[in-house]
Amino acid sequence: MAFLKNKKILIFGIKNHFSIAWGIAIAMYKQKAKLAFTYHDIKSKKKIEYLAKKVHSKIILECDLNSDKSIKILFKNLYKVWNTFDGVVHSIAYVPRIQLNKNYVKIINRKDFLDAHELNSFSLVAIVKEAEIFLNNKSVILTLSYIGSIKYIPYYNIMGIVKASLEANVRCLSASLGRKNIRVNAISAGPIKTTSSYGIKNFHKILENNRNNSPLRANITTQEIGNVAAFLCSDLSSGITGQIIYVDHGNNIM
Repeated sequence: MAFLKNKKILIFGIKNHFSIAWGIAIAMYKQKAKLAFTYHDIKSKKKIEYLAKKVHSKIILECDLNSDKSIKILFKNLYKVWNTFDGVVHSIAYVPRIQLNKNYVKIINRKDFLDAHELNSFSLVAIVKEAEIFLNNKSVILTLSYIGSIKYIPYYNIMGIVKASLEANVRCLSASLGRKNIRVNAISAGPIKTTSSYGIKNFHKILENNRNNSPLRANITTQEIGNVAAFLCSDLSSGITGQIIYVDHGNNIM
């Protein structure tokens, strides 16, 4: 059953074929969703154009998530192609690499703290504020989190605080948008090899710990995350909103 047939989903955050967002795109494409993608600069545009062809999408639009003007222009351009659409996937994770490999107190500073919240957490709000009028009934907003939002993960540092903020955003947004029958959820994914995660010092140890201690004794894959994302963006999950769904082979309970 193609449970996303005719659903139009906009995806933020693809960097390359290792990206969680790409795993989500593949899973959604298999369920017959129509996909659009964003890019930040010319270098990333070429990579995303190459990947978009694999899911038969020609919609690749520029967007700087630190600019309200850029976000507004993005949705004006998307409107020209789709008019209205059915969902957003927000898969954003970036801080300066130094913030992920040393003692938190020694390296944290006001600028990086504020910048991290603006890009990784507020960007979800900024997107929703502009997207809301274009979203169809039963639309879904989906973002990506990590267990570092509620537990101390060595060297995850400021990203744990940012993800906690993001998860609070999910609850606030779901309450605000529920009256329009728009749902908002997050997937808290297990550790996975991506360009962003390899900026974390000793990340291989986090992977090893997850593999050895999770109930299923394995690390998660982008395909598994993608399958859950596809479900959450479909009408099959119509009773779920404001939730943080753990897709980590059960590691969060250990």
